[in-house]
Amino acid sequence: MLDKWSLPVLNELCERPARFNELRRVIPSVTAKSLAATLKRLERNGIVDRVVVGTRPVAVEYRISPLGKTLRPPVEVILAWAEAQMPLIEQARRRFDDAD
Repeated sequence: MLDKWSLPVLNELCERPARFNELRRVIPSVTAKSLAATLKRLERNGIVDRVVVGTRPVAVEYRISPLGKTLRPPVEVILAWAEAQMPLIEQARRRFDDAD
């Protein structure tokens, strides 16, 4: 259901609806292909709604769905854990990379 980019995308969409390129700007390390696949997966699972905005040119906006809003508390806990543990995570990455 979730992939590498799901948490950053959900974190952004929990704050406000966003267009594809806005998400690319706030998550600069994600590729267009990966972001498109993540949004499609989240939409398929009912976590994100894809809304066509009636402007010219027509634009698409992504919003967190009512089901997706139920993920907010666990997502916040995971993000807080990752931030608190980042020094240990970075140490583990260095040890792993140095072992190669």
